[in-house]
Amino acid sequence: MPNTLADVLPSVAASFGLGTANPLGLTPNRDVVLLLIDGLGAELLARHHTVAPTLAAHVVDTLVAGFPATTATSLASLALGAPCATHGIIGYSFALPDLGSARLFNALRWRLDAATGDDARAEFPPETVQPRTSRLEDLAAHGVEVHYVVPPYQRTSGLTRAVFRAPGTLHPAESLDTVRDGIRAVAQHSGARSRFAYAYFPELDSTGHLYGPESPQWLEMLGAVEAFAAELLADLPATCTLLVTGDHGMIHADNVIDLDARPRLQQDVHLIAGEPRVRHVYLEHPTALADVQAVWTAELATDARVVSREQALDEHWFGPTPPDAVIAQRIGDLVAVAEGNSVLYCPQREPLESALLGHHGAWTADEQLVPLLSNRPLVRTGS
Repeated sequence: MPNTLADVLPSVAASFGLGTANPLGLTPNRDVVLLLIDGLGAELLARHHTVAPTLAAHVVDTLVAGFPATTATSLASLALGAPCATHGIIGYSFALPDLGSARLFNALRWRLDAATGDDARAEFPPETVQPRTSRLEDLAAHGVEVHYVVPPYQRTSGLTRAVFRAPGTLHPAESLDTVRDGIRAVAQHSGARSRFAYAYFPELDSTGHLYGPESPQWLEMLGAVEAFAAELLADLPATCTLLVTGDHGMIHADNVIDLDARPRLQQDVHLIAGEPRVRHVYLEHPTALADVQAVWTAELATDARVVSREQALDEHWFGPTPPDAVIAQRIGDLVAVAEGNSVLYCPQREPLESALLGHHGAWTADEQLVPLLSNRPLVRTGS
């Protein structure tokens, strides 16, 4: 079985001496920095290795992001060391049972109804929506110093509170230069106590969304990440292990399906959530399931695969372990996954998302596979 994003932090914990499995084969070191380059897909990097030769040369594994391949879910799987059937952040947006029939919860922004809707942190405290212990909390309990090299707003965002959870030292970082400076500040110390840092850079993803992956603008940004990585790798002391990965890849999706413009798709449906590559469809009445599935399947034809919640769970889409009843209720009665280069737009409720060129979330290798880079070799069990 391939390794996943959920294997990264358990392996980090094992390298620090916690009694956990080490599927990645990380070797002990004083410090570990995990850098998440949002939107860094393995297939994209492989196709453009000449633009990013240093990044490509340091790939030590290819990981599966997990379904759906989207930032909120992937960061939760990374931080919790578990798939979304366990942690419950099942997508970009979804229904929470307490919200009633006509509102959705945006997990990435922690807002209600839309990415620009009302702040949900007071009504839905992040620590309640996702109550499980994170692997960063395990590290802190083991005596490892926790640091964050992230944009300042993220330190108190709903998603950070829900999935990373552990307090730690903030190194404000909103550019590649400040990410580099923050990582240097974590790694270049003379103390004996171990440090773990989570670092984040969002602009490869945002550039891909706006202009499309593999566009000139995206390639320019990949080149900037390459130059940053080459300098950082040359600067880090031997006492620091650097891990670099992504949360998902991306495709240029140009076959637009406007769900709002198809009245048949609204019949017996009270809410459509998710994002353009993966839709959760919530029904007004459970008895309408077979009819609605038949309509959606016929309407979307080769543009999407439409399955029931039960089928998705039977096929372990959200992870190998069945979710509890609370998490299962968050999954749509139907799940529609775009195929090929199709996107399932809801422009009335999602004008911002419907204007984007690059998308992710579904099952293609371009979306699912992310590279794992390191400045140290992995040691596989039995190798």
